[in-house]
Amino acid sequence: MLGPDSDSLEASYDTVVLGGPYQFSSETEEWKQMMEMISRRDLKEVLVACAKAVADNDLLTAEWLMSELRQMVSVSGEPIQRLGAYMLEGLIARLASSGSSIYKALRCNEPASAELLSYMHLLYEICPYFKFGYMSANGAIAEAMKYENRIHIIDFQIAQGSQWVTLIQALAARPGGPPRIRITGIDDSTSAYARGGGLHIVGQRLSRLAESCEVPFEFHAVAISGSEVEIENIRVEPGEALAVNFALMLHHMPDESVGTQNHRDRLLRLVKSLSPKVVTLVEQESNTNTAPFFPRFLETMNYYMAIFESIDVTLPREHKERINVEQHCLARDIVNIIACEGAERVERHELLGKWRSRFVMAGFTPYPLSSLVNATIKTLLENYCKNYTLEERDGALYLGWMNRDLVASCAWN
Repeated sequence: MLGPDSDSLEASYDTVVLGGPYQFSSETEEWKQMMEMISRRDLKEVLVACAKAVADNDLLTAEWLMSELRQMVSVSGEPIQRLGAYMLEGLIARLASSGSSIYKALRCNEPASAELLSYMHLLYEICPYFKFGYMSANGAIAEAMKYENRIHIIDFQIAQGSQWVTLIQALAARPGGPPRIRITGIDDSTSAYARGGGLHIVGQRLSRLAESCEVPFEFHAVAISGSEVEIENIRVEPGEALAVNFALMLHHMPDESVGTQNHRDRLLRLVKSLSPKVVTLVEQESNTNTAPFFPRFLETMNYYMAIFESIDVTLPREHKERINVEQHCLARDIVNIIACEGAERVERHELLGKWRSRFVMAGFTPYPLSSLVNATIKTLLENYCKNYTLEERDGALYLGWMNRDLVASCAWN
């Protein structure tokens, strides 16, 4: 590709792409608009134009715009420059049909588990998204279980088990003594989030915590991915009150648009057959599951723009770990959404309205969230930037950044 300072750039593009001096006026106008976007360095508009060219299979335009974008993006710049760097990577991978291999390469090139955990912990601390999800889910579980003496929690993606620390501590202080708690932790044994020793280490950590709180505790590890879970993997004992937790996990399950197995709805039916007292759902409020490529690109840009802006407020751009947090905790998801299709696209978010339809279809009814929990989360947000918003709508809680909902939480029984 010709460089941006080449004198022959415009003539070359006129000849090759627009067909010489006889091009249609609409094409000429579109060309002028793109040149203006580039001259004023409007990164967002150039990204959109490039995605449109990729969607239209206009390879010459796409490659030309990619060469311009390479000089506009930066992993250490403003939020749009940083996000743009990862979205450009996704566009390049899509054009090269290498989305899956890049996604896998990003997984293989993850840092050592201790490093990755430190990046995840930093993201956990600087943004309230995880804390919001964990607090709202734990509040619903604590409310549903307040009179139960034997509690069984099935966590479909336990990761490091950090969600359960505050719940165990809260149940330990329950008047009349703590209940007996059993946690079934499900997580793919190859998952980076289960690394740092694997599921048995997670179980040991939680067991030590429970022992220090004098809470009777048992941990059952299920080292398989959520889509592989069958009824025989879950042991529910008579007399146990059951809670099931889906925290930022169900969007990884392929649905009917991917294959006939439809693990997304299959898991909900499986859980319903266990008759749980409460099921908690925490998901990103984004619509990237069945949307065609171009609208999916726009949705991804708008969603992650809010995420990157919120990080920018809390973590200075010169902070040496900020790039690592964004690269290892966010970039892989962005590349997957943009570059991959079919079964290879595993980041498939849905809006809460769609999740609600799935839960109702599986036979669940809404479980109201506790007003006490809502008040606690409002207090939590006082420690963060005032641009974060918390709203309760239709029995669900939404955490947002300015005017954009980012995470939704609700409960079912």
